[in-house]
Amino acid sequence: MKLLNAEHIRKWDEYTIQHEPISSVELMERAALKCTGWLISKQYYDHIKIFCGKGNNGGDGLAIARQLIDQNIYPTVYILEFGHKGTDDFQVNLQRLHKLTKDIHFIQSEEAFPLLNSNNVIVDCLFGSGLNRPLDGITKHLVDHINSAGATIISIDVPSGMFPDKSSRGNTIIRATSTLTFQTLKLCLLSSDNSEFFGDVEVLDIGLHTDFLKSVESDIHLTNLEDASTIYQPRSAFSHKGNFGNALIVGGASGKSGAAIIATESCLRTGAGLTSVYMLSEEYTSINTRLPEAMTLTGAEMVKQNLTRFSAIGVGPGLGTDDMAQHIISLLLENYKGSLVLDADALNIISANLQLLEQLPPNCILTPHPKEFDRLFGDQEDEFKRWQTALDRSATLNCIIVLKGHYTLVAAKGKGYFNTTGNAGLAKGGSGDTLTGIITTLLAQQYNPEDAARLGVYLHGLAADLAIADQSYETLLASDVSANLGKAFKMLLNVS
Repeated sequence: MKLLNAEHIRKWDEYTIQHEPISSVELMERAALKCTGWLISKQYYDHIKIFCGKGNNGGDGLAIARQLIDQNIYPTVYILEFGHKGTDDFQVNLQRLHKLTKDIHFIQSEEAFPLLNSNNVIVDCLFGSGLNRPLDGITKHLVDHINSAGATIISIDVPSGMFPDKSSRGNTIIRATSTLTFQTLKLCLLSSDNSEFFGDVEVLDIGLHTDFLKSVESDIHLTNLEDASTIYQPRSAFSHKGNFGNALIVGGASGKSGAAIIATESCLRTGAGLTSVYMLSEEYTSINTRLPEAMTLTGAEMVKQNLTRFSAIGVGPGLGTDDMAQHIISLLLENYKGSLVLDADALNIISANLQLLEQLPPNCILTPHPKEFDRLFGDQEDEFKRWQTALDRSATLNCIIVLKGHYTLVAAKGKGYFNTTGNAGLAKGGSGDTLTGIITTLLAQQYNPEDAARLGVYLHGLAADLAIADQSYETLLASDVSANLGKAFKMLLNVS
C-alpha cells in the first residue's frame, strides 16, 4: 500500500473532485461527516469548542460544527483571525454556519482566548497538513493555551503545528488525545518523535477515488495484511523438508544461550526444513533439551567446513563481541555466499569495525534498533533523517535494513516499507531474537530478501498482536510470539 505525502494527498483530493465527480465543498462535507460521526460515537455531546484557522482545515471545523448542531449538539466556534479572507470552501461553510448559530468568536489577540478547562472537548482545526513553517506569535500562544487546559483534544487531519512529511522537532504542536486523519496514515503519524502529540490515531475513509493510486509513484509503502498475504507462499501438500531449506542460527555465548534458543524456536516455528544452531558456549545442551527438533554444532572450523549446507544464516543473538565472535563474523563475511541476517552483537561488532560494512554480501539483511543503527551509520538528527539514511544506505550497500520500531521500516534498495503490526509488548529482550529467526527461516525457504524482511516483520508483529489477547503488554514474552506464529500464518492463508 503506497504511503503518500501531503502533495500527493492534495492531488488525490483534486483527482476525486474531477473523476467522481464531486465539488470540493461536497468533499469537505463528506470528510466532516466522518469526523462528526466519530465524535458522536464517543458521546462527545457537551462543552465542545472548535478552533479553526481560515484554510480548508478550518472549513472542516465549520462543517463539523454545523453537522453537530443538526444533531442538537451545540459547540462553540473560535476562528483565528488575521484579517485575510479564508479559502472559498471555508467561506461557504462560514456562511452556512452563521444561519444556525451566533456562537462564533474571532480571535485577534491573546485577550480573546477563551477560558478552557478539563471538561472541554476541543476540536483542533487550526492548520492540518498544509503547514510548512513553525507556529509563532499569537498562533503559538493559542496552541500553548489549548495544551495547558488539560482538556480532551481531537485534532483533524494532523495536530496543528506538526509538519506532515518532515521532522517537527522544536515546534509548538497541539497535544492531541486523538487524531482523525483522512483516508491513509501520514508519515508524521508514524514517527515516535511525534507520538506525544498525536495520541490515538483513527484513519477515516472519506471515499477518495481509488484509481488515483494507480497513477501515483511513491518510494514509501505500508505493509498491511493484504500486502503480506501476496508475499506469503503457502506450501503444497506434496512438500518435503528438502523444499524448505536448511537454516542456521549462530550465537549463544556463555550466559547468553537464551537468545539463541529464542531465535531457534521462531526459526522452527516459521517452517525451515532443517534448523541448526551453532553455539559459542558449551551450553548447547540447553538447545537439545528445549528444542529437540533443532541440531547443534560446535567449533568454528566445523561451521566453516559446512557453510554451503545452509540456505540461510542468522547471526548475532547472544553472540557476544569477544575475539571468537569477531572471528566468526569475519569468517561469514569472507566465506558465506548464501542469505545472511545480521542482528544484535553481529551489528555491534561491525559498528566497532566499520570497514566490515564494505564486506557485506549483496542482499544481506541488517536488523538494528535505532541505537544500533546510529552506531553503524552515525548519529541522526531526528527520526525522519534516520529513515532517509536507512533508505540511502540500503541502496549504496545493496542490502536490506530492518530499522526496528513501532512502525518498523524495511529499507530495500532505496525503497521503504513501514510495518503495520506489533504492540508495546515487544519492547523487551528477546523480541529481536524472535524476528531474526523468522527472517532467517523465510530466506532459507527461498523468499527473496526484500520479501523475507517485509513478511518476517509483519508476521512477527501479527503474532504479537494475536498473543496479546491472552496477555498484557507487560507479560508478553518472546516465546508467546513464537507460539502464535501458527495463527498468524492462518490469517495470511485466509485472506480472500
